[in-house]
Amino acid sequence: MKKRSLYLLLALLIILGSISGCSSSTSPAEDNPQQVAETIEITDDFGKVITLEKPAEKIVSLAPSQTEILFAIGAGEKVVGVTTADDYPEEVKEIEKVGGFDGWNLEMIIALEPDLVINYGQGSEEDNKRFEEAGIVVASFLPETIDDVMDTIEKIGVLTGNSDKAKEVVEDMKSERDEIISKVKDLETKRVFYEVYNDPLMTAGPGSFIDELINLAGGENIAKDADSPYPQYDVEKLIEKNPEVYLIPDDSTTTLETLKERPGFENIDAIKNSQVYFLDADIVSRAGPRIIQGLEEIAKAIHPEID
Repeated sequence: MKKRSLYLLLALLIILGSISGCSSSTSPAEDNPQQVAETIEITDDFGKVITLEKPAEKIVSLAPSQTEILFAIGAGEKVVGVTTADDYPEEVKEIEKVGGFDGWNLEMIIALEPDLVINYGQGSEEDNKRFEEAGIVVASFLPETIDDVMDTIEKIGVLTGNSDKAKEVVEDMKSERDEIISKVKDLETKRVFYEVYNDPLMTAGPGSFIDELINLAGGENIAKDADSPYPQYDVEKLIEKNPEVYLIPDDSTTTLETLKERPGFENIDAIKNSQVYFLDADIVSRAGPRIIQGLEEIAKAIHPEID
């Protein structure tokens, strides 16, 4: 009887040992989940599923706004190529320039061996094909609103492994936007015109960042009835609508003096009351984190009394 009990005890110990062995064989992966590679996947603004085996380590940015996003979320050290239009932050001046919006140096981009190229807009089908043939993943973004910009920031955060910082940037943007809106919400709405170009006269209509910024900043865009985001605008209609605030990008050839010399402009309230403001063109037009600074600039132009 004692022998039988001993055999049963030994059998039980063997079974328990086997179970323990099976369990311990899987524990390293459970204890250290980083050993298991997780595929990164997002969908870009053109419905393309972007897949990376790991966070991008070498990136070429084909737009200043995308470059600003990368630096803002802490991925600046991964950027190996930028455009000739890139000028912010200061560090981009030391990064390889791969061309401008009139064309890219494809050979240079491929030679940089990036694992990710980020487009503003869909980009050239032929260029994208060349990149993909070289094993380079291409992601394309075309944000049209501030919320779209925030979405782009978070997606680029995923692709670069900087999700936490990207979310932090977005939360800061939301907080700053809400603060600006709260300052102007009870103030009188003013009629605003934004001059994109002077000859022919062009403005920012519905669907443009400027239109959204004007509305959020407590203004009424007098070109809200335009049929495109950046239309030509009739001078007579402009004079008739009589804007109270006149906004101009600081890279324009228009000056306050040339504006006053235009026939009929002496009757515009904004001109008569010296409510003409030159805004930082990059801040108010680039679809990046600084777009909120653009909102603040426009809000202060429309309502100088706010802090």
